[in-house]
Amino acid sequence: QVQLVESGGGLVQPGGSLRLSCAASRSIFRIYGMGWYRQAPGKQRELVASITNDLITDYADSVKGRFTISRDNAKKTVYLQMNNLKPEDTAVYYCNGYPGVIGSWGQGTQVTVSS
Repeated sequence: QVQLVESGGGLVQPGGSLRLSCAASRSIFRIYGMGWYRQAPGKQRELVASITNDLITDYADSVKGRFTISRDNAKKTVYLQMNNLKPEDTAVYYCNGYPGVIGSWGQGTQVTVSS
């Protein structure tokens, strides 16, 4: 299994930006598609963005045009650039493989969008 550690969350005002990072423990990470997921209080975890091992990306409709997923295989890291954040983006954000998970779910990183 691959260990995944998310970071970069925080409190931001509506319209603000954050960049999340997900560091993987093993270089084998490079062969997997990866996804960023989020879970808001009282809701199920949902996929917000994915990137294949050959850099094809896809986004949930709710974040399309605002979020950008990218990866740096040399650094074993996946990023999520989040712009024009909205209160409904408030959630704990996680990364893992997509479509199949590649490791245990980490602690995630909390994103709170509030004025």
